[in-house]
Amino acid sequence: MTDASWETLSNQAVAAAGVVYFLALLSHLVEWAGLRRLPADEQVTTGRTAMAGRLGLLLTGIAAMVHVVALVGRGMAADPNRVPWGNMYEFTLSGSFFVTVIYLACYRRFRLAWMGPIVVAFVLSALMVAAIWLHDPVAPLTEALLSPWLVIHVVSAVIATGAFTIGGICSVLYLLKERSKAERGYLARLPEPPALDRVSYRMHAFGFPVWTFAVLITGPIWAHQAWSSYWNWDPKEVWAFITWVVYAAYLHARATVGWKGRNAAYVALVGLATLWFNFIGINYFSSSSQHSYAGVVGDGSTATEVRS
Repeated sequence: MTDASWETLSNQAVAAAGVVYFLALLSHLVEWAGLRRLPADEQVTTGRTAMAGRLGLLLTGIAAMVHVVALVGRGMAADPNRVPWGNMYEFTLSGSFFVTVIYLACYRRFRLAWMGPIVVAFVLSALMVAAIWLHDPVAPLTEALLSPWLVIHVVSAVIATGAFTIGGICSVLYLLKERSKAERGYLARLPEPPALDRVSYRMHAFGFPVWTFAVLITGPIWAHQAWSSYWNWDPKEVWAFITWVVYAAYLHARATVGWKGRNAAYVALVGLATLWFNFIGINYFSSSSQHSYAGVVGDGSTATEVRS
C-alpha cells in the first residue's frame, strides 16, 4: 500500500469507529431507557434491555479495534513510518483510544456497566472534535520528536490521562449521585456514592505513578536529549507539574487527612481541569511552548513550527 492509501484507510477507520461508537451509544441508551421504568432496587433485566447492554459492550469493543486500525494507518502513512503522535489530531485519537481501553479492561473488575454511555459519548465526542477541527495531513516528525523516548513518554502520558479521565467521570457522578433523591432513572441505578468514590480513588491511584513516570522521569530525559536541558520552564512542562501536584495532594489528603467523598471529588476535578488544559489549552493559548502542535500547512509535505 502507498502512503496515500494508508492515510485514506486511517481516515475511513476514524469515520467507521465513530459510526460504531454511535451505535454502541444508542444500544446503551436503549438499555437505560428500559431500566428507567424499573425501581432502582430491581436488578432483574431481561429481554431487550439485557440484550441492548451486551450489544453496547460488544460494539464498544469492535469500535476500539477499528480505532486501532485508524492509529496504525496514520503511522504507516508517514514516510518514514512512525508512531501516530505528531500533532493534536493524532494525540486526540490516541488519548480517546486509551480511555476506551481502560474502560474495557476494568469493566468486569469494577462492574462498570453503568459507565458505558458516558465513556462512549466522551470518546465519540473526542473523535468528532478531532475529525472536524483538528485534522491535519500526515507529515514527517520534527527532529525533536525523532526519539525512542517519544514512545515511552507519550504512551505513559496517555495511559495516565485515560485513567484520570475515567476517575474524573466517577467523581462527577459521585457528586450527582450524592445530591440525587431520584428513585428511578440513570442516577438512581448508579452504585452508591461510597462505591463511586472507591472506583475514582483506584483509577487515580493507578494513574498517578504512571503520570509521575511520564512527567518527572521520561519527560526530562527526552527534554535533555532534544534541548540539552532537563527543565525549560516550558508552559506545558509547568502545567504537567501543576497537574502532578494536584493529584499528589489528592492522594496525600486521602491517605493522611482521611478526605473522602465530596472533598476528594472536588480536588479530583481540579486535577482533571489542569490535565485537559495542559492537553488542549496550552496548544491554543501559548505562543511560546515548545510543545505546541501547530499542524501542517501547504501541501502537507512539510510541517511548519510543529514543536514537541
